[in-house]
Amino acid sequence: MPERPLTFAANWKMHVPPAEARAFAERFLGLTEAAPGRALWFFPSAVALEATAEAFAERADIQVGAQDVHWEPKGAFTGATSVPLARGAGARGALVGHSERRHVFGETDAETARKVQALLSAGMMAMLCVGEKLPEREAGQTEAVCLRQLRAGLAGVSGAQWDQIRIAYEPVWAIGTGRNATPQDAAAVHRAIRAELAALGAPGRIPVLYGGA
Repeated sequence: MPERPLTFAANWKMHVPPAEARAFAERFLGLTEAAPGRALWFFPSAVALEATAEAFAERADIQVGAQDVHWEPKGAFTGATSVPLARGAGARGALVGHSERRHVFGETDAETARKVQALLSAGMMAMLCVGEKLPEREAGQTEAVCLRQLRAGLAGVSGAQWDQIRIAYEPVWAIGTGRNATPQDAAAVHRAIRAELAALGAPGRIPVLYGGA
């Protein structure tokens, strides 16, 4: 595979129950084949995580991850999914710092960093999501916001841990609003992210994705 594989990720949010996940996987596997240099990730809801992981188990190019994790390995955190629980259900990674976790549920940069470290400590992939809201974009703060989130989320990452990191730039103003970032918009932020990753000592092979509709 190339040093930086093409990475595609699908976040199913609060959709696709277990039976539908199995049916989707059957159709998907029948229509696609593994391709060199391409990695596919699916992020189902917690209740469909095990079913999805089992359904895609035959394809090494497809991985399944959790939409969110808690940084504590266990405890009285009703409704949360720990890293060991996610891993036991078949997850090989997780989204961290998704815009809805940040802006709907109030997740802080510090909490995002703790989740990244919990995943890395378990040998799992962490896909760190960064992105700005519309007022921040209009104020010319896009790069500052994204790089603040990036630095905070990756605090303490070093050495071989970088191979477990993926970055997703998702401008909040372009998610479900009918407004789209142009290729030039996304490319500008990706350049800033890559420059910051290099400054942090990360290898150039880390995939940087764009997320937004």
